[in-house]
Amino acid sequence: SPCEGSHEQRADIVVGQHSAPGHDSARTRGDALMAATALPILSFSADLTGAAPHRDLCTDCGVSRMSNPHRCGQACQFINPQHAHLETQVHGRTRDASRGDELFFGPYLAMHRARLRRPLDGAQWTGITTRLSERLLETGAVDAVIATASDPSDKWKPRPVIITRAEDMQQARGMKMGYSPVLALLEEAKSLGYRRIALHGVACQVHALRALERELGFDALYVIGTPCSDNTTTAKFHDFLALLADRPEDVTYLEFMPDYHVELRFVNGSVKRVPFIQLPIAQLPKDFIPLTCRSCFDYTNALSDITVGYMGGEGDQWLLVRNARGAAMLDLLKGEVELSTPGSKGHREKPLKTFVSVLSKQAGGMPVRRPPQWIKPLIGWAQSTFGPKGLEFARTRIEMKAAEGIINLRAERPRRVRRLVPDFAWAVVARYGLTPQAAELPFPAEPIERTG
Repeated sequence: SPCEGSHEQRADIVVGQHSAPGHDSARTRGDALMAATALPILSFSADLTGAAPHRDLCTDCGVSRMSNPHRCGQACQFINPQHAHLETQVHGRTRDASRGDELFFGPYLAMHRARLRRPLDGAQWTGITTRLSERLLETGAVDAVIATASDPSDKWKPRPVIITRAEDMQQARGMKMGYSPVLALLEEAKSLGYRRIALHGVACQVHALRALERELGFDALYVIGTPCSDNTTTAKFHDFLALLADRPEDVTYLEFMPDYHVELRFVNGSVKRVPFIQLPIAQLPKDFIPLTCRSCFDYTNALSDITVGYMGGEGDQWLLVRNARGAAMLDLLKGEVELSTPGSKGHREKPLKTFVSVLSKQAGGMPVRRPPQWIKPLIGWAQSTFGPKGLEFARTRIEMKAAEGIINLRAERPRRVRRLVPDFAWAVVARYGLTPQAAELPFPAEPIERTG
């Protein structure tokens, strides 16, 4: 499903209690803010309104907006990817291809199909990500949550926020489209005296966070990750909505569903479902999805403590509990969440071979024959009826993303292939004839020495 963010941000602090215990400077600063306004959302000192410093491949995670923007060189997964090193740092081990589906999904202790017994209004699915954060705040496990809310001027435009009251987590529900520099608020959180935090993030944000985690020095850090497929700017997303709906301003919800449809909901309560095969992809500009998203190999957010998504959920949510912190978070929802074993149906090999063949031709500039309009409804029916479902659908998406990343890098940044493509990505696509050439054999990325 699309991920969060935008280059045009204002850093707002969603304020409950402004101070952390024992931090007088933060309390004084918070009291001054409270005296200035009674509103629960306050514009704060971090200025995220301008464009991020230029980087060749950048998702504006927020590191380049911190006090030391040179940290990008040590933290960014598109400059210095450290997948195996950081998996070991976070989980105590790297992914093990002999353990279940770890080659595809990264290290995990448990995997569940899940849904809240009482879904939260306004949530993208049932609201598990939001509820986990509410419980962390309610129990005092954290002082604050760094997340992404909607900009007051545009419900689809992301806005990084620091949230300190459980009741304010509702402002972070639902999907946003664009780049969200949430990591820029880490230093704000520390300056306010918050020592125990949770963070909602997509993979590129979480990779950078983990690379900087030790030097940031928080007393406790809980990371709730969401899978991220492709992203675009908020402006381009509005163009996409205009191709899907006569009145795009009335769309309140959009999601790429596991039954091969995009679902749109409208202010009047109506629902529109568009089969993937009938999406107006040919009408989108070539740069609609940036190369960063087309060359990301961590779709499942393997460095989070718990991943909350939908790919393997067959219509419910899909949880990957990755370590003890993730298990402790899920324990906070005892009695509130229904858990079951994920199913798996269908076969992915044949459609994946076709996908790799078509993508390779497109990347090489060769013409590709598109199916005529009259047959697309039939293809959509066949995908929904016979296509991979549950965990097989999730494996399909992982292989598609890995193949897409390799093929796009070969076409657009061939010198980056060796550094950016991890071993596990080559392993999942080897069956489709995608193997590293001599100049593409990966070498381990050495962690860069921390310079403060």
